[in-house]
Amino acid sequence: MRVLVTGATGFLGGKVCCVLRDRGFAVVATGRSVHRCAELAEQGFEVRPADLSTPLEPSLFGALDAVVHAAALSAPSGPLLAFRSANVDATRNIVALARRVRVRRFVNISSPSVYFAPQDQLDVRESCQLPVPFNNYARTKAEAERIVLNEPSIGPISLRPRGIYGPGDTALLPRLLKAAQAHPLPLFRGGRAKIDLTHVSDVCEAVFAALIAGPEAEGEVFNISGGEVLPIRQIIELACTRAGIQPRWRPLPIKPALASARLLERLNTLLPDTGEPKITAYALALLAFEQSLNIEKAARVLQWQPKILFDEGLEDVFRTSAEGMM
Repeated sequence: MRVLVTGATGFLGGKVCCVLRDRGFAVVATGRSVHRCAELAEQGFEVRPADLSTPLEPSLFGALDAVVHAAALSAPSGPLLAFRSANVDATRNIVALARRVRVRRFVNISSPSVYFAPQDQLDVRESCQLPVPFNNYARTKAEAERIVLNEPSIGPISLRPRGIYGPGDTALLPRLLKAAQAHPLPLFRGGRAKIDLTHVSDVCEAVFAALIAGPEAEGEVFNISGGEVLPIRQIIELACTRAGIQPRWRPLPIKPALASARLLERLNTLLPDTGEPKITAYALALLAFEQSLNIEKAARVLQWQPKILFDEGLEDVFRTSAEGMM
């Protein structure tokens, strides 16, 4: 099977490329980072740089059997135009390409942010009614998912992996550790917030399962997570202990904090080129509420189950980091 992986220069996309090649797939990689594209080429991958926000020429990629669409702009805040270009326009163009080259399977990497609301939500199933999008990322990922699933000719499957972490992650755990080192962390609602994270290896296994799944999986959405719901305070303290950081906590009320963060985000949109605000409503809400996914559907239809618990995954992160410094 010849598979195009978009977002191959990102954390998840790069791991997917390696896993699929190890399983005998012929991988065609595309991504935005020129440096990472060069690294992938040095590793022996067939690399085809492309701007997914513009229409794509099939001859650039050649014959394809499947697409894994992992490319996205992922951020808790930012201008809608940027998210639409990276998440909606790019998805529409890659779906059009897949249709033209007649792929048999299209695996879309969506996001459980489409479920997100500032309230406790445990054991969320794929069939639940989606709330009003909490931010522009959630809004555009939901729209991108609809574009994929509305094209039955490409055998679409959409995965919603929660909180991906692992060796090479530059977002989830590194951001938490940086914040914990810089200042006291807010402790909302007595520290009752919980969440389920997912090791990147488990996400890659879910992608593989989706690629080889039968027709009963087509047109379906699947939650993907580590299946282990842990207090966020515990997650942070375990990571800080491994990193040699002493986290500090400051009890705060959630409603005024969310209102202040929303105000900062609005001000940020009025000031171009200021980057992501230091505090976002989405980040604060994650620290305040209980969130978890029901993954029974993926087990039943894709024959997939997570294998890596957080303790093991955290050990993997720090062991790999230490080996990389030797």
